[in-house]
Amino acid sequence: MYKNILVPVVLDKAHDTQASFQAARLLADTDAVFSVVHVQEPIPAYAASQIPNDVLAHTRHEIQEQLNQNAKELPGAKAYLISGHAGRAIVDFANENDIDCIILASHKPGFEDIFLGTTANRVVHHAKCSVHVIR
Repeated sequence: MYKNILVPVVLDKAHDTQASFQAARLLADTDAVFSVVHVQEPIPAYAASQIPNDVLAHTRHEIQEQLNQNAKELPGAKAYLISGHAGRAIVDFANENDIDCIILASHKPGFEDIFLGTTANRVVHHAKCSVHVIR
């Protein structure tokens, strides 16, 4: 059983987080800590310069609120909104926070991702902890 579990989530209607949350509950020790993370890809500077700061701040606030709502489905989970390339940011977060298990959903791959999606592939190959991929 794991004591410090990371569950990265995608916040859109096409992605269901329930399977990841259920796996996290099943793999958790009695006193496990859950971290629910959403990675926001950076906006290129040429585009960000055209978006008003209040719009960027409001969007980030809305994403954080949605993430907080998702995290409530795991007992005592903490929600983190981080920025960066998804695969790299998840691995970095896991390393910096002594995560011992990552529960990661993966889409059904296309020909270019024959076995795993690109984010899942990066996490599986670079994480220093256990990774459970949900498909």
